[in-house]
Amino acid sequence: MNELQKRIIELKEKKHAVILAHYYVPEDVQQIADYIGDSYYLSEKAKETDKDIIVFAGVSFMGESAKILNTEKKVLIPDPSADCEMAHMADVNKIHRMREMYSDLAVVCYINSTAELKAESDVCVTSSNAVKIVKKLSNKNIFFIPDKNLGTYVAQKVPEKNIILNDGYCPVHRDITLEEVKKSQSMHPKALVLVHPECEKEITAEADFIGSTSEIISFATEKEEKEYLIGTEDGVFYELRKKNPNKRFYPICSRQSCAGMKRITLEKVYHCIKDENNEVIIKEETRKKAKEALDRMLELAK
Repeated sequence: MNELQKRIIELKEKKHAVILAHYYVPEDVQQIADYIGDSYYLSEKAKETDKDIIVFAGVSFMGESAKILNTEKKVLIPDPSADCEMAHMADVNKIHRMREMYSDLAVVCYINSTAELKAESDVCVTSSNAVKIVKKLSNKNIFFIPDKNLGTYVAQKVPEKNIILNDGYCPVHRDITLEEVKKSQSMHPKALVLVHPECEKEITAEADFIGSTSEIISFATEKEEKEYLIGTEDGVFYELRKKNPNKRFYPICSRQSCAGMKRITLEKVYHCIKDENNEVIIKEETRKKAKEALDRMLELAK
């Protein structure tokens, strides 16, 4: 542990703060976090915490989710410009039009979205619970926003529902190509292919396992095989290698890095806690509506 990491931990204790870090942020930031996980796990931890300050080491929508669930807490984000492109890839007007077209419609919003989109939705989901929650809904028609690829995956798993897709996508996962999968398989013929459902349909069709970040980690940890090709953001390699020092993990391509997540640095975490700046602020009306969708997710995912 370096000197800056020690100073962050000391400051965190002094300020009665908790640090939540997503698997995709840099390794040295994950090392000083109280909790590391995917969006669902961190949402739970945000809601459960008794700390006065929540420092969310992740992109902006994650800090928003923590604030939505904890209005009385001070929620800080190390870099407010750390953003997720997909979080903005749905249109409120289109949601309204879809509600007019279908009387029996549930708007299901991937947690990777802005507070404004959550506020327009009936329930939020994560990649680890989307299938489970959609199955539980009484609605036949589902407008899934913003990610087309996760929506496609859900549609395959829940064929009894009419899943209406949106045009959003994660640039990191979308940019993994079938040609690169084939090339990586030829280089590592013994490796199992583990991919995120945000990948394109032709990629998931080639996979030995499809799952959320945490599910990919669990799968690789539980299996006996020693080699794995990983089709998700490269920040996950820290946890994979930490839990599995005797196994080998390879990225499918060289572009599996989220620029937004990598904006979260130790220096920014330190100054964020020290100065208590970059506080997440959400309009109360938006927060209340978005909270209903998040609370419903946490209830249905049990």
